[in-house]
Amino acid sequence: MTQPPPPPPQQPPQGGGFGPPQDQPPQDQPPQTPPPAAGPNLGKTPEPGYGYPQAPQTPQAPQTPPPAAPQTPPTPPQGYGYPQGAPAPQAPQSPPGYGYPGQQPQQPGAYGQPQQAPYGQPQAPYGQPGYGQQPGYGYPQQPTMPYQPQAGQPGGGKKLNAQLLIIVAAVVAIALIIGGGVWYASSGKDEGRENDTAGQSGGTGGTDDDNGGTTSGKEKAPSDPNAKVLFQVPAPEVKNDSTVVVSGSWLTDKAYVKSGIARIVGYDRDKGSELWKLPLAGPVCQASRHVTDDNLTAILYQPAMPTKADPSHGCSQIALIDLDAGKKLWTKTVKTGDQLINFDNITLSGKTVAVGSTSGGAAFDVSGKLLWSPKPADSCYDAGYGGGEKLVAVRKCGSYDQRQLHIQTIDPKSGKVISEYKMTEGIEYASIVSTNPLVVAADVGDSAGDGSGISDFFSIDNKTGKLRTRISAPGEQFAARCEGITRVEACNLLAVGNDRLYLPTEEHDGTGKYSQTNEIVAFDLATGKQTGQRADAGDGYTISPLRMDGGNLIAYKRPPYDKGGQIVSIAGDSFKQTTLLQNPATESVREVETSMSPEYSEFLYAEGHLYMSKVYASKRSTVREKEYLAVGFGTS
Repeated sequence: MTQPPPPPPQQPPQGGGFGPPQDQPPQDQPPQTPPPAAGPNLGKTPEPGYGYPQAPQTPQAPQTPPPAAPQTPPTPPQGYGYPQGAPAPQAPQSPPGYGYPGQQPQQPGAYGQPQQAPYGQPQAPYGQPGYGQQPGYGYPQQPTMPYQPQAGQPGGGKKLNAQLLIIVAAVVAIALIIGGGVWYASSGKDEGRENDTAGQSGGTGGTDDDNGGTTSGKEKAPSDPNAKVLFQVPAPEVKNDSTVVVSGSWLTDKAYVKSGIARIVGYDRDKGSELWKLPLAGPVCQASRHVTDDNLTAILYQPAMPTKADPSHGCSQIALIDLDAGKKLWTKTVKTGDQLINFDNITLSGKTVAVGSTSGGAAFDVSGKLLWSPKPADSCYDAGYGGGEKLVAVRKCGSYDQRQLHIQTIDPKSGKVISEYKMTEGIEYASIVSTNPLVVAADVGDSAGDGSGISDFFSIDNKTGKLRTRISAPGEQFAARCEGITRVEACNLLAVGNDRLYLPTEEHDGTGKYSQTNEIVAFDLATGKQTGQRADAGDGYTISPLRMDGGNLIAYKRPPYDKGGQIVSIAGDSFKQTTLLQNPATESVREVETSMSPEYSEFLYAEGHLYMSKVYASKRSTVREKEYLAVGFGTS
């Protein structure tokens, strides 16, 4: 593999710049090295093992291509992930194992078409909130340990092997001391690295017409899609050599709202000036990506600030936030006996706030009324919930070595089970990708092998609880991820709508020198087969689904080293791409943009406005340039 070229020299922001916003004093922050915009993907980042967040690290910077021997570009007809006419040869398959509910395997398909592979073989893989509404599947994840490219290792989008991922995860889990969203770094070691987590997931939407096409969305292309920097929020100061969770961002018709360190702030959508500030007793642990029609949302937070001596006070505080007024309407806790329950995840469906944990689940009406709480004598427990249009519980039953997951669509007012799908014993974790239509992701038999948390998607009928189809998503072909261990909605790089699942392919060689690219393909949730639709990123770009917009798909194109990123709308029927926003290509802007990738940051787009933000803040060992908590872009 050709070694990465040296990073471009650091330069101060130009024209529009990245200085502190008005009415905010500048804060000295060290530089963030952006992740690579092009070049081989040397491996999927392993997900944290058994609920342990990993030390955040910063991906490497975008690189200027070095002089090297010419590479022969791959032949581009149709391309990676595109269903071909002739089927690719398939190895003989043994009867399906864990989790397969008796359905006959699909016939072998073409290259890029996932097959019903037997469990135990490597399989694998994983949007964004809309205007006034948050995304449907996947929220910022706990920091992971990104794999850093090393000279001499093979590239071309290959992943780490499963054995290495297991070893790395085990070492990290033993080595780190984790406390309720705060990781205390060893002084002087890798303090300059930070890894934000993905903040978008597909959501649902769109209706089919008689021809299998879809209705149009609300987002329209502006007369001039060229965007400028609207504002930037400096990264908050962090003490005690710690890394603190700052996850949570929302967009209303009045404000862009972002979590900081033990506070939530509403900013003017265009100017970035503070509209309101809501202090909290401790850091945010988790935040719902869903909002009510009147812009209420829910968060989990700690009752006090962590210290080095006491790194966690537990995520016991459940709060309802008014995003328009900037007020905390109420805070609730739940006890088992005399002990407060620390919750792992939080979501919102209709007028119900639901939280899950290994101690069970609880729910409150937006008025603050307790709807249900864990029953100590119950042999099963609600590990977490998926929200949005419906409320779906991941309920765990049985002992650890005989675990069975029940995927339950429940009445958000009473908790009554409407339908239930029982996954086969042995599947330890599952993630809710979408609640309507209901799509669940799982790593069956730990067969994904790439840390994505996904080997298969299960399309389930909400009304009957019956399996509609199962989609195998091999990790060497598709780039999507779900955490699923403690946060059942933590999936990203996918979207659900039009009764289809939209997945990006893994990066692969483009047609130009040093270029990498990928595509988005669609799967029918009734048949499990690819529809034949494909959206190409273009040479040097990588494309990721953000959310649905009616029947259209909103996606982000991460740029090559010499261009700005793009937001595109992909028509649900024709898959024609329309550029909605084009970011500046100046070096200073690119450096900030590429420091926030769709895998490890929160992205919100609506009405010509794109907001990117981090979900972790940390102290730096060096101070050279400013870093930013959030950046806003907008068209004229």
